Parts: sequence; structure tokens; C-alpha cells
Amino acid sequence: MPVKNVFEYAVIRVVPRVEREEFINVGVILFCKTTKFLQCIIKVNDERLAAFANGLDITEVKANLHAFAEITKGNSTCGPIAALDEASRFRWLTATRSTVVQASKVHPGLTADCEKTLQRLFAEMVA
Repeated sequence: MPVKNVFEYAVIRVVPRVEREEFINVGVILFCKTTKFLQCIIKVNDERLAAFANGLDITEVKANLHAFAEITKGNSTCGPIAALDEASRFRWLTATRSTVVQASKVHPGLTADCEKTLQRLFAEMVA
């Protein structure tokens, strides 16, 4: 039987008007300390987002989501946060904030395959 590792994940959301607390799920980020796995999947449906948030600058939102993904990867061109270890980057990216791009609360689970679990969670929560 495969070894199962503890993982944590959060859903990545676009919250066009923070005061209304309405959002669209656009991605999932998953972290496993044991395997040093930290990845995210992000996909924006432009038409859906435009219908949901008339007047939102989708290009700017996509730039912010791209930065989120690059920090997840540890891209050194993204500043000092990207240079942190996986756990610190995950905690920073999922910290509570009042911005257009937000993460849900962090949820735990067990998995034998982080990549498959990330794909499954993305399919369930976003796609």
C-alpha cells in the first residue's frame, strides 16, 4: 500500500468587489511538506469573469495570478518571497488578505500522489 502524506490546499479566488465577498474560483494551490511539493493550477475563464464583474481589469487580474503562480514555483525574478522555502511561500500566498486575488482557508488531507490530488481538486473546485 502506498504511503500517504499529509498535504494542505487552498482554493485561489478572484474577488472583484471585496466588500461584497462574492468570488469566482480560478485555481488551487497544494503543499506537501514531506515531499516538498508546492504547485498551483490557475485557469481564468475570461467570459465568465467579465460577466461576473463588469468593469474589472481582467488583464491586471491575470498579471496578479501569474505572479502568484511564479511565486509558487520559486521564480527568483519575483522578489524575496519567491526565494523562501516551500512552506513559507505557501503560508505567504494563502495568508488572509483583502485584495482581488485571495486564497480560501487552508484545508488538510492525505495523498499518495500530490500531482493527481492537485488535478482532482482543481477539477472539483474550479473546472
